[in-house]
Amino acid sequence: MPLRRAPTGGPPGPGTPGPPKGPPAAARMLLPLLLLLLVGARPGAQATSVNKRSLNPNSSLWDPDYEGLLHSQKTLPGTVGSYKASSLLGSSSLLGHQGRRSLPSQNLGQKPQEKQLSCDMLLKLSRYILMDTFGPSLAWNLFRFYNCGREVNLPKIHNSRLKVAQHKVKPFLLHRVLRLLRNMGVLSEAQQSKAFSLLKKQMLKPRKTPLKPKVEQSGPCPEAAPYLAPWRPGSDTRRAAVVGRGVALRLESSAAFHSLVIRDGGRLVFADRPHGPPITLRARYILIHDGGELHIGSERCPYGSRATISLYGRAAEGAAVEGFGQKFVGVGGGGVLELHGRRPRSWTLLDKTLHPGGLRHGPYSSEKRWGSRGLNLRILDAGTGRVVAAGRFDTHLQPGECRRLLAFLALQPAGRLVAAAVGDSAARSLTLETRLLLRDRLGSRFIARLGYRQPWALVGILGGDQGSTAEEKRDYHGNGTTGLAVARRDFLTYDGTRFTVTAFSGWIKGVPHNGFKVEVSKGIILHLVDEVTSWLPGDRIVVASTDYSMHQAEEFNLLPCPECKSNQVKIDGSPLYLHIGEVIDGVDMRAEVGLLTRNILIQGEMEDSCYGQNQCQFFSFDTFGGHIKILRNFRSVHMSGVELKNMGQQILGSYPVHFHLAEDVDERGGYERPTYLDNLAIHHCFSRCVAIHGTHGLLVKDTIGYDTLGHCFFLEDGTEQRNTFYHNLGLLTRSGTILPSDRNEAMCLAIRSHVYGNYVPVPSTDCMAVSTFWIANPNNNLIENAAAGAQDVGIWYIFHRVPTGQSEGQYPEGQAEHTPLGVFYNNRVHSNFKAGLFIGKGVKTTRASAEDPREYLTVDNARFRPHQDADPEKPRVPAVIDGLIAFKNNDHGAWARGGDIIFRNSGFSDNGIGLTLASDGTFPTDEGSSLEVTRSVFVGESSNFGSQGGQNSYWGKGANGEYRTLPRNKTFPIRGFQIYDGPVRMAKCTFKKFTPTVDRYSSAIGFFMKNSWQISPQNNVSQILMEKSVGLKVFFGRSGEWFGNNDNDGDKMSVFHDLDGSVTGYPDTFIGRADNYLLRHPGCLTVPRWNGVMCTGKFAQLYIQARRPENLTLSIARAAYHSHPLRLQGVNRGAPYQQYQPVVMLEQAYIIRWDGRAPEDVILYPINFNRGDWLRIALCYPREAVFQVVADIYQRRTGTVHSVKHYLAAASRASALNGTGQRLFFFDRASGYLFVHLQAHEARKGHSYCSQQGCERIKITAHMYPGDSWSCDPNPFPQRPVSAQRPVSQHLAGGCQVCGAPQLAITSTPSVKYVRIQIQSLSRADVQNRSTSAFIKVNDTVFLFDSRGIFFLVLDACSGAVMSRWHFDTVTGENAASAVADYVLTVIKERSLVLVCSRDIAEVVGSSEMSVFTRLGSAKPIVFHKEGSFAMLGYKGQAKPSWIKVLNHAGYQKAASLQHYVPLRLKEYQCPADADESLKFAFSQNRWEHISAEPAAPRD
Repeated sequence: MPLRRAPTGGPPGPGTPGPPKGPPAAARMLLPLLLLLLVGARPGAQATSVNKRSLNPNSSLWDPDYEGLLHSQKTLPGTVGSYKASSLLGSSSLLGHQGRRSLPSQNLGQKPQEKQLSCDMLLKLSRYILMDTFGPSLAWNLFRFYNCGREVNLPKIHNSRLKVAQHKVKPFLLHRVLRLLRNMGVLSEAQQSKAFSLLKKQMLKPRKTPLKPKVEQSGPCPEAAPYLAPWRPGSDTRRAAVVGRGVALRLESSAAFHSLVIRDGGRLVFADRPHGPPITLRARYILIHDGGELHIGSERCPYGSRATISLYGRAAEGAAVEGFGQKFVGVGGGGVLELHGRRPRSWTLLDKTLHPGGLRHGPYSSEKRWGSRGLNLRILDAGTGRVVAAGRFDTHLQPGECRRLLAFLALQPAGRLVAAAVGDSAARSLTLETRLLLRDRLGSRFIARLGYRQPWALVGILGGDQGSTAEEKRDYHGNGTTGLAVARRDFLTYDGTRFTVTAFSGWIKGVPHNGFKVEVSKGIILHLVDEVTSWLPGDRIVVASTDYSMHQAEEFNLLPCPECKSNQVKIDGSPLYLHIGEVIDGVDMRAEVGLLTRNILIQGEMEDSCYGQNQCQFFSFDTFGGHIKILRNFRSVHMSGVELKNMGQQILGSYPVHFHLAEDVDERGGYERPTYLDNLAIHHCFSRCVAIHGTHGLLVKDTIGYDTLGHCFFLEDGTEQRNTFYHNLGLLTRSGTILPSDRNEAMCLAIRSHVYGNYVPVPSTDCMAVSTFWIANPNNNLIENAAAGAQDVGIWYIFHRVPTGQSEGQYPEGQAEHTPLGVFYNNRVHSNFKAGLFIGKGVKTTRASAEDPREYLTVDNARFRPHQDADPEKPRVPAVIDGLIAFKNNDHGAWARGGDIIFRNSGFSDNGIGLTLASDGTFPTDEGSSLEVTRSVFVGESSNFGSQGGQNSYWGKGANGEYRTLPRNKTFPIRGFQIYDGPVRMAKCTFKKFTPTVDRYSSAIGFFMKNSWQISPQNNVSQILMEKSVGLKVFFGRSGEWFGNNDNDGDKMSVFHDLDGSVTGYPDTFIGRADNYLLRHPGCLTVPRWNGVMCTGKFAQLYIQARRPENLTLSIARAAYHSHPLRLQGVNRGAPYQQYQPVVMLEQAYIIRWDGRAPEDVILYPINFNRGDWLRIALCYPREAVFQVVADIYQRRTGTVHSVKHYLAAASRASALNGTGQRLFFFDRASGYLFVHLQAHEARKGHSYCSQQGCERIKITAHMYPGDSWSCDPNPFPQRPVSAQRPVSQHLAGGCQVCGAPQLAITSTPSVKYVRIQIQSLSRADVQNRSTSAFIKVNDTVFLFDSRGIFFLVLDACSGAVMSRWHFDTVTGENAASAVADYVLTVIKERSLVLVCSRDIAEVVGSSEMSVFTRLGSAKPIVFHKEGSFAMLGYKGQAKPSWIKVLNHAGYQKAASLQHYVPLRLKEYQCPADADESLKFAFSQNRWEHISAEPAAPRD
C-alpha cells in the first residue's frame, strides 16, 4: 500500500467536557498528600499569586508550579484555597482518559462540590508528583498504588532521604516534604538539624538560568491588538517579503511570496474571520528570528477560522538557507512561533467492534451474467443481514426445478428476508402453482405474469405482504438492452445498524445481468469511548489496525449525523477489515481512532511523482515536503491544534517538526512558559513526525503521527532527557532511508555509501529497526501513548554508549545505559512486525573503518542497566514498565534485556511471543541482576480472529478450529512467557488459550530457541493461574522446524523453579528438560508432553573457564548418572577463553571430561552458591600432568584479586573431598582424575552471582607433555545407589486462591472495573446430542440451566452484584410472552445488566414476536426460532451502552454463545455516589458457585 498525500479535511469544532467521577475512600486518602505538595506552590496562607521568578529553574514537567498550558481557571474540588488545576501537571489535559474530562470550578471559601475527581485521576496525579519529588524508585517504594481499592503500604526506603530531597524537591516545598517524611517515620529526629540546614541551603540557591523575555500580548486574542496594521499583500512569488523593526501586521487575506522573513521585533498575526474566506500563506520558506513573531491564535484564544501555510518548491530549486535548508518554517534565536488552532479531541478508542462492511458478518455482493438462468434467491437473517441460504432454480428449461424451489422455500422460516432476481429467463417452466405460492410467500405483485426474459427483482420478508416488499419488473423488447430492474429495501439489525438489501436483474447489450448486495445504509456509525462533538462533518479520521498488519489502518471522512450521540460519528465508505472495539479475553484491544483534520494547516506542495535525487529507487512519490525547524535560544514556541501533511524530506535534519540542539526548553532553560506541542495531526509525511535533537524538557501531547517514513517520535543523539510524550498516537510507521535503523532490507543492502570498503550490511542486525517511538535516552516519560503499527517496533529504548552526532562528548561513555528510566505508564503497542516494546541494543558510535566496516549509527549491541545517578558503582534502580498493553505483534509483545526491569499490570495477547526478559549480562561480565513480571495477563489465541488482507501473511486454523490470522508463520511455536537466560521472576500472572494444534506448538511458558547461552536455576514462578483453556503449560522444544537439533547448551540447560506449585501442582519443584541428567534423581516425574522433568532439590551453576585450547567440547556427568553425560560446546568460539555454564545439583559429585586433551588453564566458579554449598569435582587429565591449584576471590568491579590461597596435594581422594575447610587436591594417576572440593565460603545476597567480597574461584593450571594420553574411566567415584531427593509425588500443591493477575482485565482505563460475562445457550440439536448444560458465567460464578426455556440473570450495573434470576418455560408456561414482558418491565430495576440464555427453545406461547426486548437494548422485537437458541447481553436503563449484544440463531446454526467484558459504573449508568463501596464488596465476593436450574423467585 503506497504512501500517498492526504486530501484536505474540514474544520473541527470545540469539544464539550463531561463531569468526572467521584473518588472512593482509598483515593481520598491521597488528597491530603496532594494538598501538602501542591498547596505549597502558593507561599503564604492566602491564595496570592506565585512569583514565578523566584522558583527553582530545575523544575520539570511534573512540578506543581508548572505554568498551565491551557490556562484553566478551574480548581480541584474538596480543597481549601483556589489554584489552577492545569498548573498541577502543566495542563488540565494531562489528566487521564476519565480524569481529563473536566474539573468543576470552585471559588475560594465555597463548599466542595459533590462531583470530584475520579479515583484513576487522583492516583495518577499523586504518582506524577511523587515521582518527580522522590524519583521513580523511591516513589514506588513509598506509595504502591496498584488500584483504587488498595490501601497505601508502609514506606520502604533504602537510600538517603536527605540526598533525595536535596536533588528532587523544589525549595518552597522542601520543608513540607521533610515534615511528611518525618511523619511517615522515614526521617528520624536525629536528622532534623541536618534537614533544616539543607532547607536553608536550598532556599538560598541562586537561579542558574535567567528567564527568557516574555512575549508581550495586549489581550487574549492576538489579532485584536490595536497596534496591528491591516495587510493584504496579494500574490507575488518573486517577492522576498520582510516584516522588520517597528512593523506589526494583521494578515487579512491570502498571500504568496518567494520568502517571508520576520525579524527585528516585527510581528505578523493572522486575522481570525470565522465567516470570511480562509487565509492561505504560500512561500518557499518562512524564517522567524531576532525578535520576529508569527501568531495564529493563542492559548487563551484559539484560532477559529481556517488558516493554511503552504510551502512550495522542488528539491535543488534555488539556494538553501544556511542552517535551515529549503521549503521550511524556521525559528532562529529570538524568534516567536505561536500557532493555536481549535483543540478537538485528538484521538480516542473504538467502543464497539467495527466489522468489515459495518455488519457483523460482513457485506455481501454477488453478480452473475451467463450461467445463472432461472430464479436466483438469497435468504437472509433479518437480525444480522447475514446470507444464510442461496439457490438457483432453472424454472425456464427444467420443469422439475419448481418442486425443488418449493422445497427450498418450505425450509425457510417466516420472517427471514428474501431477495430474488431473474437470470436470463425464468418463465417457461414456472408453473401456475409455483407462481401463486411465490406471490403469497414473497408478497409479489408481478411474479404471476412474469414473461420470457423479463427482468424481475424482489426484496421482501418471507410470509410478508405486498406492503413489505420492494419489487420491479421490466419488459423485454428483443433489442438486447432493457436496463436493470432494481429492488431495494432497508432493514434493521438487532444492534441498530440499518442495512440495505438490493437485488437487480436485466439485459445490457445482449448480456443478462443479475445480482445481490447487502450493505450498510447511509453511512456507518462508530461508537467511541470519549465524547467527540468537536469532530465535524467533512473531517477525516483514521481507525487503527487491531491485527498483525499495520496496513489494516483505514481512513474515512465524517458525514453529518443528527441522530448520533455525543460519542458517535458517522463515516462514509465501508471498512475492509475488522477493527476491535472491546476488551477481549481480559486484554484491551480497542482500536485507536484519530482525527487528522485541524483548522490550522501547514503543508508541503508536492509533485505528482518522485523526481531527481529523492531516493526514487525506493519511492514512487515525491518525498520533498516542507519542514519546521527550531533552533536554540528562541523566545517562545508553542503549537496546538495544528495539522501537518506532506511534510518532511528524506534528508538529514528536515522533519515535520524538528527541535535542533535547542537544549533546555522548559523552566530549566529560562522559559517561563515551557515549550510544548499539543494536539498536532502529522500525517502523510516523508521523514519522521517530531524530532527532538539535543533538546530537553519538551512536552509532546495529544499528537498523532500517521503514515510517515522513518522513526516517528524521534530522540536523536542520546543526550535528550526530561522530555514527556503524553497521550500520543503513532501508526503506520514505514521505513525510510536516512539512518541505517530507518531502513528496510532493500534499502539496507542498496545504501552503502558510508560503509568501509566492500562491506555488505546484514539487514536483520544492521538495519530494520524503524520505530514509532525511538527513545535514545531512558530519562524521558512515556504516558498513555499508543504505538499502533510500525514496520518494525512500536516503542524502542535504544542506547548510545556515547553521545552521537553534534552532541558528541556531552556525557561519559556508558552513561545512557546506566541512566534510570523515566515514567513509563499505561502505554499500548500493537500491530508491529518485530516487537511492540523493545528495551535493549544501541547504535554504533564510531565511523566505518577497516576494524569495523559497518556504517555509523548502525544498530549495535547495548544493555540497559539503570543505577542511581547513572553511576554503576551505586545501587541499581529498577526500571518499572507499568501498564503495557501489547497485542497482535508478529514477533514479540515485548523484549527487554537488562536489569533490573519490572513489568507489571500488563497484558499480552496474540503475539508470536508475549514477553521475553533477557538478563543484563552473564557472569562474569556483571554482578547479577533480575527481571520480573507480575500482575499481568498472557493470552495465546484470543477471540480477535482478525481479517485477511492488508499484508497479513498467514491465515490458518486456530486451536478452536476456526480460521484466524497468525503471527510469523502457521507453524511458529507461540509462547506466552519466554525464558532466555535469567534470573527472571514471574508472579501473579494469568495464562489463557495456549493450546497446540497439528500445525504448531503453543505453550504458556517456553524457552528461547537454539539458545547457546546460560540459563539460571534462579528463574522462578509463583502464584500463576493457568486457565482451563491452556493446553500446554510448559514446553522445552523438540528437534525439528524452528528448534533445529534442540541441542545447544542453553536448550539442554533450560530450567525454572516452581516455588508454590501453581504451574506443576508440586511446590518447590524445578522443571528441566527431560534428558538433563544433571537434574534428575529417582524422585523426579517426567512430563512427556512438555519434554520436561520435575525434580526437587537444590540447584546452582558451575561456571567453567578454559584456555589453551579454547575449542573443546566439555562433557559433564553427575556421578550417579555417569552414563548420561551432558555435552556442552561453550558460547565463546574464537574468544581468548571458552566458557561453560551447566546447572548442577548441589552436594553431588561431578565428572568433567573433554573431547581432546584437557585445557592447560581451567577456572571453576561456584555461581549462585550460598555459603556452605559445595560440589565434588573430578577432572580428566593426562596421567603425567603436574598441577598448580590456587583459590582466590576475584572482585569484578575493580578487577583485583584477593584472599589468594594455594591448594596442597592430598594423600588420598577422601582427604581432598572431605570438606573440612582445608585447601587440598588429589590427582589419581591411575584413573587420570584430579579431585577438588568446590565450596562457597562467603555469603551471597539477592540475585548477585557471587558474594559481596567478590567471586570465589579455583584456578587449575596443568603442565602437560605432548603426546600424553588423556583417556579416563567413565566414573572415578565409588558406585553407590542413586540417592533420591524428596519425591515430587508426595507434595501435591493445594488449590491456589490468590493465584493469577488480580485484575479481571488489563485496559487503558485502569480505574474502570469490569465483569466477565459468558453465556452459552443450547439448541434442540445440542440437547439431543447430549451437550452440556446451558449456563451463564459471571466472573467465576457459574449458573447452570437444565430445563427448557429462557433464563434471565440480572446484575446491578454499578456493583456487578446479582440482583435477580428467573426461568420461563416457553412451551408449557401459560402466556410465557406476557410473563416475560411483566418480568422485564416490573421486576428488573433500572441500571441493570440483563443476561439472557436459552435451552431447547420452542415457540413462545402468547406471541410471535417479543417487543419487550427493545426495553433491554434490542433495536427491534425478537422473533425466536423454533428449536433454535438465543443469547442476549442487555441493559435496562436510560442509556443504551455500546456493549449490548443479541444472538438469535436458527436450529441448524451453531448454538448462540457470547463472551464479553462489561464495564461497571460507567458515567452513562448514572450510578449513585455510594456505588464505590458496593462495587468493592461485590468483587470481594467472587467464588465458584453452581446454581440449580430450578426456577427461583425473583429477588431484588
